[in-house]
Amino acid sequence: MNKYLLYITILLALCFSISYSQSQNNIANSRQNAITNAISKVSPAVAGINVTELKEINTNRYMNDSFFSLLFPDMIQRKKVTSLGSGVVISPDGYIVTNAHVVQNAQEIIVTLMKGIEYKAQLVGIDKMADIALLKIKSENDLIFAKLGQSDDIIIGEWSIALGNPFGLFDISFKPTATVGVISGTDLDFGLQRSGKVYQDMIQTDAAINTGNSGGPLVNSNGEVIGINTFIFTGGQYDKGSVGVGFAIPINRIKEIVLELKKYGKVNRSFKTGLAVQNIDPAIARYLKLPTDHGVIVTEVKENSTGAKSGIKVGDVLLNINGRKIKRDSDIIELIQENFYKSGDSIKFTVLRGQDEFIIDLELE
Repeated sequence: MNKYLLYITILLALCFSISYSQSQNNIANSRQNAITNAISKVSPAVAGINVTELKEINTNRYMNDSFFSLLFPDMIQRKKVTSLGSGVVISPDGYIVTNAHVVQNAQEIIVTLMKGIEYKAQLVGIDKMADIALLKIKSENDLIFAKLGQSDDIIIGEWSIALGNPFGLFDISFKPTATVGVISGTDLDFGLQRSGKVYQDMIQTDAAINTGNSGGPLVNSNGEVIGINTFIFTGGQYDKGSVGVGFAIPINRIKEIVLELKKYGKVNRSFKTGLAVQNIDPAIARYLKLPTDHGVIVTEVKENSTGAKSGIKVGDVLLNINGRKIKRDSDIIELIQENFYKSGDSIKFTVLRGQDEFIIDLELE
């Protein structure tokens, strides 16, 4: 009888040991998930960016005193100032995407990848309006790069991961830090900023984005880059700590810009139409007996210009541009800038000529 009890005890002990071991394995396996896999996949492609620039600094201690400032004029010195940001490697031959505002005044750009490997980077091209810059580093071996996803099918509520170099922490651990949240919103339009940058169709996330994260990748749970982290809101400010309202430039726009920067080093957003226009107010509308008090009237069409080739004539009233009502001449410029149109693109004008209203396509040149 004692022998049977011993056998049963040993069997129970073995079963418990196997069960405990399986339980521990299940717990260990459960720590690995889509988020950790995505971070592991993209982290080797994330770059810390250190920028050195020359800034003019007024060292006159009397600059705020109206009397003494006359006696002691401005004393300007040029000093080296360092700043930091993030980026992401997008090809094995060393192309890196970041924000324009991270590197636009750089005298020297140092890129650090995982394990602390440093490279001196070349600025290939910059698009200040879209706030995108393209860098290039040289390496003897192919570099690990991030896969670029799609930003047209982003789902509000899906996981999002912000990777980068907040507060220069990359230089301490030689690896990016990760914050996790969800996609909070898409297609947010902030329009033309005072800085000249245009933020349209932005992705909103509550993954924490802090100083130094600018230019780093926003990643989905598949480990694909869906945006470039750019700015945050903090009580109406853009430069304080994160409160969970961050914004990224959608990756589909970045793909198009990168192609232009690789070819030309810039995106040609200058254009000419050959048209001169004047705003219409109620007084002009009455004088010309126009059936509208909005739009602009064409006062000049230069010969052989795209405006002339499109068929626009002096006296035509431009009512709408791409379906948007024109209230003043600046509306035309704003729409072209906010939609990132460039030379070669076409826009549609709704034109009033006499009593007839029709659409004219005009190519930017």
